[in-house]
Amino acid sequence: MTIFLRNRRAGAAATATALALASLAALAGTATPASASGRATASGPAATATALAPDSAAGSKSASPAASASPASGDPAAPAALTLPRPTGPYATGRDTLFLTDHERTDPWVPAAGPRRLLVSLHYPAHPGSGGGPAPYMPEAEARLMLAQRGLDDPEWPGLVAATRTFSRTDARPAPGRFPLVLLSPGFGTPRATLTGLAEELASRGYVVATADHPYESTGTELPDGRVLTCAACDEVAAQPDDAGRRKVLAAVSAGRAADFSFLLDRLTGPRPAWRHARTIDARRVGMAGHSIGGNAAASTMAADRRVDAGVNMDGTFFDPVTARGLDGRLFLMLGTDPGHAPGAGDTSWDESWTRLDGFKRWLTVRDSGHFTFTDTPAIGEQLGIVDPDAPLSAARSTTITRAYVTAFFDRSLRGRPARLLDGPTPAHPEVLFQRP
Repeated sequence: MTIFLRNRRAGAAATATALALASLAALAGTATPASASGRATASGPAATATALAPDSAAGSKSASPAASASPASGDPAAPAALTLPRPTGPYATGRDTLFLTDHERTDPWVPAAGPRRLLVSLHYPAHPGSGGGPAPYMPEAEARLMLAQRGLDDPEWPGLVAATRTFSRTDARPAPGRFPLVLLSPGFGTPRATLTGLAEELASRGYVVATADHPYESTGTELPDGRVLTCAACDEVAAQPDDAGRRKVLAAVSAGRAADFSFLLDRLTGPRPAWRHARTIDARRVGMAGHSIGGNAAASTMAADRRVDAGVNMDGTFFDPVTARGLDGRLFLMLGTDPGHAPGAGDTSWDESWTRLDGFKRWLTVRDSGHFTFTDTPAIGEQLGIVDPDAPLSAARSTTITRAYVTAFFDRSLRGRPARLLDGPTPAHPEVLFQRP
């Protein structure tokens, strides 16, 4: 993979960027991940289950002086601000954050840390004009660790990425009604913030969206008290002597996320919900999507929890295979790169899973795409001047395609709406190929 930086000084930084983005694809795909700044250590007593005031904890630390600073001297092309694509649905969107502790499970990667904890972003349809300012994108500490792991060492970039403009308001009043719930899981080593654009789009179209960070599975997860947990699971994968060992650990990651989401469903839809706006969730209609190993986790969660009605795997290897008995007729979408995830292209887990899916299913691949096409990475990367010639699909097309097909799938599976987009190829999206092995 070769990466070029538009309008930026050549040299060591560009070389580091090329190497880092190549390793990033390996980290979230099928190869061995690099260590994320060392093995995480136990972080003291686990906090009790907490529903944060709207984005008042980890998110409130996102603002950075660098985010509003002028471009660096001698580098006039450096962006002054970054922004996500604007959602296209009819609803305004709000965002809350939950910090939850599952006292019935010990953290699988750092047992000394105590109970398993989750940080969850909740995007939801909101009354227009209500709420405070735009919700922060990610804490600067998380942005710094994420970029450093990828070799992106420009000192201004962590602040810029952390302060990326979102379109959801904190403390917004929910729109009236009850809405289907969509769970989102990020790629391995990747913060939950990288699925914000998709979460905002779905919320603007009438879904409540819960995106979870899985501690010790990301380059950095900042807790409400300011402590930052790094990627112990990445180190566990890297410590394996062979590919079979790595795949076994990654299968455990996916299965563990299924347990995370079952716990989260209990806390969102149970008799004593943790979220103050839980009444807006229609618990009879639940879907899940994920990127990379988060996509595998969608299938793992469906296998473990009948409450999840439909799933989407965005370019993730099925390290934890779809069971031989299938998913009890529930619906599933596989959306991946082309040719990387085309039939017979190398990731045989997709060929195997396709034969086991026993309900409505679609296998779509996207020409000119890359592993991170289905996240916020293309939109943010283009604004930072990052060009990947191995994935020439533009950020605009990446965003449009991901939004269109994921939304169409959930409209069909959770709302029973016609979704002609899933019937076959369309001139509006010539990059999308329907695979029928």
